Amino acid sequence: MSTGLIWFENNLRIKDNEALAEACKSHDRTIAIYCFDPRKFEITKYGFPKTGKFRAKFLLESITQLQQNLEKLNISLLIFQKKPEDIIPEIVENHKVEVIYFQKEWTSEEKEVIEAVRNKLPNTEFRSFYSQFLFHPEDIPYEDFSKIPKVYTEFRKKCEKQVDVRDEIEIPQQKSENNLLENTSEIPNLSDLGLEEFQQDSRTAFPFEGGEDEAWKRIQEYFWNTKNLSAYKQTRNGLLGKDYSSKLSAWLANGSISAVSIYHEVKKFEKEVTKNQDTYWLIFELIWRDFFKYISLKHGNSIFKLGGILDKKLEWNFDNIALEKWMEGKTKEAFVDANMKEIAATGFMSNRGRQNVNSYWAKQLKQDWRAGAAYFESMLIDYDVHSNWGNWMYNSGVGNDPRDRKFNIKSQADRYDPNKEHQDTWLQH
Repeated sequence: MSTGLIWFENNLRIKDNEALAEACKSHDRTIAIYCFDPRKFEITKYGFPKTGKFRAKFLLESITQLQQNLEKLNISLLIFQKKPEDIIPEIVENHKVEVIYFQKEWTSEEKEVIEAVRNKLPNTEFRSFYSQFLFHPEDIPYEDFSKIPKVYTEFRKKCEKQVDVRDEIEIPQQKSENNLLENTSEIPNLSDLGLEEFQQDSRTAFPFEGGEDEAWKRIQEYFWNTKNLSAYKQTRNGLLGKDYSSKLSAWLANGSISAVSIYHEVKKFEKEVTKNQDTYWLIFELIWRDFFKYISLKHGNSIFKLGGILDKKLEWNFDNIALEKWMEGKTKEAFVDANMKEIAATGFMSNRGRQNVNSYWAKQLKQDWRAGAAYFESMLIDYDVHSNWGNWMYNSGVGNDPRDRKFNIKSQADRYDPNKEHQDTWLQH
C-alpha cells in the first residue's frame, strides 16, 4: 500500500489544491501534516514577534477548519509545534511515506526549511506545485522569470491578452475510513505560541475568522447577498467598516482560498448579476498580487535588501525612538497616527492607510523601510511575504513604482477622511 504525505503551509484548503488532489489520486493512503514552526514566532531584532497575535489567531482558526474539512475526506491532519525538519522524517519513517506533496515556495526562509527536510530524507520523493497564482507560471508569456517586466501595467496587459486562468481543481473524493489515523495531535492556543489571548476590538474593519469555509461565506456575503462587488472600485479606498473592500486578502495569504477560485466566482457574478469596472477591478487587484509574486521570483532576496530590487543607494536612518513613536501612533500626523493605532488594536489597516504610513516612515522620516515592513509582517492578519515586501519597496522608492511618489499626508487625509471619521474613531479613545 503506497502512502503520500501532504505537507501544508500556505495552502490551507481542500478546494483547488493541487498538492492534495495529486496525493489523493496517486496513493492508496494519504496523510497530512502542519507544523507550527517555532522560528515563525520568535522575537525579531526590532523587539516584536515575527508572527503576532492577530495573524496567529487567524491561522489557528484556519488550521482548525482545515483539520475538520480533511477529516470529512477521511484524511488525518497531524499537527506539531516543531520545526518541519525535526518531525517530518519521523512521520515518513513511521508511516512508510513514499512521496511528500507541498506548495512550491521560493523566498529564502521557506526554501531553507524545505531544503532542511530534503537533506534528512534523501530517498523520499518530493513533489511541489505552484498553487498560489492567478496566472500559472507555466502559462505566462515570458520564457523565464528574468523576463518579467519592471512595470505592472505591461505585465497585466500581456497576461490578460495571452493567458487563460486555469480551471479550479475539484475537492478530492473521500478516502476509505481506514485511511484515518488515530490522531492525538492537538492544535496549540495563542499562549502555547508565546502570544497573549485577546478580545476583538469592536471598531475593527476585519471582524472575520480564519478558514476555508469562512472565506466562502465572505464571498457569499460580499458577492451574492449584498452585491457589494458591483461597487468595489468606488468603495475600495474606504477606511471604516467591513464592506468598503472584499477583505479576501487574509484568506488568500494563508491559502484558505485560491486566486483562481475568486477569479471564477467574479466571472460567474459578471454573468449572472452585472459586469462593470468594479467587478473587473477585483481581478485587477488579484493580478497585482500575482505581479509581486513574480517580482520576488525574478529578484529573489533583493526584495528584503535596503536598496530593494533597484539596488538604489539612498540615505536611510534608523532610530528606535522614531520606530516606537510610529508604531504607537505618536507622530506629528493625525492620519498616520489613526492608522497606526488601528493596526495595533486590530491587525488590519486599509490599503489607503498602508500607503500613507509607509510613505511617511520611508519618504518623510527617511527611516529604514525594512523595519516598517517587518512590523507589518508581525501585525497584519493578511500578511503575504510577496505583497508586503513588494508594496513596501514600491512605496519606499526602491521597487516597482515608475513615478517614485511621495504622499502628501494632509491632502490624503482631506481626500479620504474629509469628515475625520476614521481619525475620530481611532484617536478619541
